[in-house]
Amino acid sequence: MWSVRVRASRGEIHISGAEGIFDVTEIKNVVGSYIDRVYSHSRGEPDRVVITLEELKESPRPLTALPLLTVDTKDRNNAWVFIERALVDMIGVSRKAYECALEVINSDLTMRGAAIVGINTGSRLDPDPVRGVRATRLGISSAAMKELSEKLNALELNTTVVSEALVLATKVASHDGVVAELCVSDDPDYTTGYVASRKGGYMRVPCIKEEGDHRGGRVIFVSEDTDVDDLISYLQSEPVLVNKISEFKGLLSPDEAISAFDN
Repeated sequence: MWSVRVRASRGEIHISGAEGIFDVTEIKNVVGSYIDRVYSHSRGEPDRVVITLEELKESPRPLTALPLLTVDTKDRNNAWVFIERALVDMIGVSRKAYECALEVINSDLTMRGAAIVGINTGSRLDPDPVRGVRATRLGISSAAMKELSEKLNALELNTTVVSEALVLATKVASHDGVVAELCVSDDPDYTTGYVASRKGGYMRVPCIKEEGDHRGGRVIFVSEDTDVDDLISYLQSEPVLVNKISEFKGLLSPDEAISAFDN
């Protein structure tokens, strides 16, 4: 199987990216679809597009996708009240770590990867705070993608955006040192973020920011005894393939979503 990755930028500004793991017979069509997405992105046209095709030397690690639900947050304030409850009250992220995450999300500097933050100290643990750490070499099997698409279509969700984010969040959460992840897209037209963890699943949070806001970022909260080098190696180098889909809980109120942590 092959890892196919596309990254587009304009100057120092990241425009878009896409990736997956595919059979060699699928590469031509996949690259074409990725290029179409690059040149129709709301962040504008790139002046540099890098396409990476890499034959995998090891079989991807099979993963089961995180359970998925959408929190019925009505506005930005409602969204962040829920996020704080989920991360601090239910998952155990310290106040310092939560405030560090807010600084990353609200910064005008958009990192290419994710920040790694100690759950207790709130310290940045990634070696390059400007770039962060990118999770890559990930994909979803054809059978799992078919099932996932059917479930997402039934909920009238954007299949591509949600499915790719779910696969990414599943890889991140699968490392033993990861406690949770918070994501706000830097796409000015996409205002749904997520909180993901093995404990609560993949929780989509609408209205996480105002439309037109270019700021965003990803924060991975880790236990203090995590081997950060091992985590980075896993995120960047070890291939994974989602081959099973978990339950979908649909649209839940914030209180119902919080109760999902106990179920």
